[in-house]
Amino acid sequence: MMRRFDMRLPAVVRLDENNEFQTETQNVSARGVFFYLDRPVPAGTACEVTLTFPPHITLTDAVRVRFTARVIRSESPLPSSRVGTAAMIEDYEFLRSTGSTDFLSALQRDWKATN
Repeated sequence: MMRRFDMRLPAVVRLDENNEFQTETQNVSARGVFFYLDRPVPAGTACEVTLTFPPHITLTDAVRVRFTARVIRSESPLPSSRVGTAAMIEDYEFLRSTGSTDFLSALQRDWKATN
């Protein structure tokens, strides 16, 4: 539904207090994120995804964002051991960084306009 941006970004995915994974994204949109895990996750599972948009994307300082999301599907193309996971973003927050306040305000305003 929303335009996806192919972005391979390092990410941390937390499923619960005991399950946190270092991974990377495949793509990100205003409403969803696709990343890889080492196992399938049932649809409906809540998760938290933290990633950093680098300066070449933000055109300023790096910006860290934490999404709360819900898994909508897992896919495991053979013979890969990585499981693609699609999650719908339910909420997000910009984490404290050294980024420009004006840029962060504009980015947050733009993201809210698409949600």
